[in-house]
Amino acid sequence: MSAFDGSRPGGGGTGAEVDLDDILQQMFGMGGGGMPPGFGGAPGPKRPRRGKDEEQQYQVSLEELYKGKTVKFASTKNVICSHCKGTGGKESAKPKDCSSCQGKGMKIGLRQVGPGLVTQERIVCDSCSGTGSVFKEKDRCRKCKGKRTTSEKKVLEIYIPRGAMQGDRIVLEGEADQVPDQTPGDIVFTLVEAEHEVFQRRGHDLLAEIKITLAESLCGFSRVVVKHLDGRGIQIDHARGKVLKPQQILKVEGEGMPHKKSDAKGDLYLVVNIEFPENGWMEDEASFASLQKLLPKPAPPIEATEVDDVEFTEESDLEEVSATFT
Repeated sequence: MSAFDGSRPGGGGTGAEVDLDDILQQMFGMGGGGMPPGFGGAPGPKRPRRGKDEEQQYQVSLEELYKGKTVKFASTKNVICSHCKGTGGKESAKPKDCSSCQGKGMKIGLRQVGPGLVTQERIVCDSCSGTGSVFKEKDRCRKCKGKRTTSEKKVLEIYIPRGAMQGDRIVLEGEADQVPDQTPGDIVFTLVEAEHEVFQRRGHDLLAEIKITLAESLCGFSRVVVKHLDGRGIQIDHARGKVLKPQQILKVEGEGMPHKKSDAKGDLYLVVNIEFPENGWMEDEASFASLQKLLPKPAPPIEATEVDDVEFTEESDLEEVSATFT
């Protein structure tokens, strides 16, 4: 439609904004979504415009996403005035054209789009709220004072299904503000998953770190290692003779996040973190000797023609080491 762009040379030449409905009316005798003659017959009645959706974020915990949740809340919104049925005036009163917009309901305004650059755009007339007509003060509805809508509180309910994810949208159809001659828009909640102190989520799978002692890693154990999102204890029976190593990952099938509208679940991955004893945890030489006999023997000594006895630092940061090689 560049031929109708008033901002281009030769594209209208007046600088006034071009209304597509006006163009269609001139070309085909139609507008507002109607059909020209010969294309499906005479156009039907124009459908009311749809109001804007109201979008907001809603933060949910991982527990709520795991179990599902129903939330009730009070919403204050504009509704069509029940006294004047949205006209804004008394029953016998007649409105007059708005002097601010000459009865069009819209005005031409300027909007800055860049340094030294402005564009014209149509804006709703603030004097008549887009109706094109106003009532004298004495003829205005006593309930809405001519505004055509009133404020109303309503209890709404949203249902967050089990297994819902970050970014999922919960839609309450037609619950946005009401405007006369418009179909109400929706209230749309976008789910934002709060960070959890124990679990991390990867799609339908869960990841958690479990802490075990050095003795447990070598000798086995049977105990609850983590409390699940629904309050259940997850118990691990690790047999003796099977050594657990640092950062080893244990997979527990079917203990991840539930799938929406299904009985299926993802998996739970447990990352092993072995807590080693602190320095000085044992001082008795005899005990050290006994422990050394129980533990596996060291590897054979490395043969070298020359040996240097060097000093070392025990508290080095691996990230600092990596940074020196980049």
